[in-house]
This record gives sequence, C-alpha cells and structure tokens, in this order.
Amino acid sequence: MYVMNMNNITWHHMSVTKQNRHQLNGHKSCVLWFTGLSGSGKSSLANAVDYALFQKKCRSYVLDGDNIRHGLNNDLSFGDGDRKENIRRIGEVSKLFVDSGIIVSTAFISPFRNDRQLVRNMFDSSEFIEIFVDCPIRVCEKRDPKGLYKKARSGVIPNFTGITSPYEKPENPEIIIETNQLTIEQSVQQVLNYLKEKQIL
Repeated sequence: MYVMNMNNITWHHMSVTKQNRHQLNGHKSCVLWFTGLSGSGKSSLANAVDYALFQKKCRSYVLDGDNIRHGLNNDLSFGDGDRKENIRRIGEVSKLFVDSGIIVSTAFISPFRNDRQLVRNMFDSSEFIEIFVDCPIRVCEKRDPKGLYKKARSGVIPNFTGITSPYEKPENPEIIIETNQLTIEQSVQQVLNYLKEKQIL
C-alpha cells in the first residue's frame, strides 16, 4: 500500500485570486463564527443573516453544526478530542469558502477558546468575525428546541455543554448579541451594521 509523502505535496496557486472574486461579487469575504450554548439562537440567527445577505445579492452560505455532523463529520463523536477535530475541519472548510469569495456563517457551539483561536489563526485578521450569541443558560434550557437539556439532566447525553461540559465564553469577540434581549431582526441588523462598518459589504 502506497503512503503519500507530504514532501511530494505542493500548494498550487490559482489563476483567479480571492481579490478577483471580491471585485466580481461587489463585497469582501469572511467567516461569521457564531458561538454560544445550545438553544442560544446560533442557527436561527446565522440563517437569518444569510437570508438578509441573499436579499442584498451577496454570495453567502451557512455551515450548520447538525448538518455537518450528517456528512463531513459523521465519523466524529462528542468527546473532547473529536469535538476539537470537528471545529478544525470546519475551520478548514470555512477557509475554502472565504478564499472563494463567499461570506460563510458557521453555527457551532465551539465551546473551547483554544479551538476557536486555532480557527482564527487560519485567517487574515479582518476575515474572522467571532459572534458571541449570548443567552443565559436558563433561557436556553427553557427553549430547549431539541429536548437536549432534559436528556443531559437525566444523564442520557454525556459531555453536554453547559451541564456536564464547560462553555468558555469568548473574551474579545467582534460582536456580542444578546438573543434574549433583541429580536431576530435587531440581531441581524447588528451583524449587517458591523459588516458595513468594516467595509465588507
């Protein structure tokens, strides 16, 4: 069996650059990294932002935690090591999207600061936008759209963030959105305002 030698792998530079794609699209590309507890509103907000960008004729896409687990990362468990690998892979995929000129939104709990920093380090400083979807756990647990907190409390789900596994809040996120205080429309506008301020849109 032949094993690929990493010394035989060369990075190929493409004829069409990221800057070329920005000019074609009429906007820059970036990753909107939504992080927060289960039930905080990450997926809902990421999808709402994506729809708002679509209406503005921007090229965008959403990478959702559950969807990715159905395909690309269906070989990973929810132990700490696999959760770390889950985020690393998403970071690599997000980088491909950003290189292709797309605004990509990711909706993952991504509970550990080191893992989020690992992803941040993959991008130019202006391309990684960490969005802390801040919502008290009591509110998240009350919402509990998937019934996960109830299962975690009863011991059915081990290593559940916020209950039996820690969530490390971002220390310096680009955006903080308190979804228990703002409407979805206000939350979307907060993200769009940031993108305009940073001249991404």
